[in-house]
Amino acid sequence: MPLPILIVDDSAVVRAFHAYILRSAGFEVVEAENGFTALERLHAIPCALAIVDVNMPHMDGFTLIREIRANAPTRSLPVIVVSTEQEAEDKRMGFDAGADVYVVKPTQPDELMEHVRTLMARVAAPTPLGARRSRLAPLAS
Repeated sequence: MPLPILIVDDSAVVRAFHAYILRSAGFEVVEAENGFTALERLHAIPCALAIVDVNMPHMDGFTLIREIRANAPTRSLPVIVVSTEQEAEDKRMGFDAGADVYVVKPTQPDELMEHVRTLMARVAAPTPLGARRSRLAPLAS
């Protein structure tokens, strides 16, 4: 069974919407309402991918992504940022933090699933024997 996808957003409505999209496509989902809770979940439950909001209390999405990248067990976890922040500077900050994809809300289900499937396929691609998988190069969005 594939690993679940972590959805991190302080809005229960947004989490429920993203969870519905993913579950409808056959994915298991784990939810967190902020970055601190997300890190706890990631330490307890290995996940295949994270979908992260930027503006959250206690720990924003950019800080969460930097923490994910700084931790050996989660370093190569694919991360999709889904945020209302849409300026070029916001996107640059997301990619600088370590995001693989940056999507502007409101989320379009087909677009989100396209990114999820692309990243999941990239992670599933074979790695040369003995090589360690590093963080994925960001996708153009």
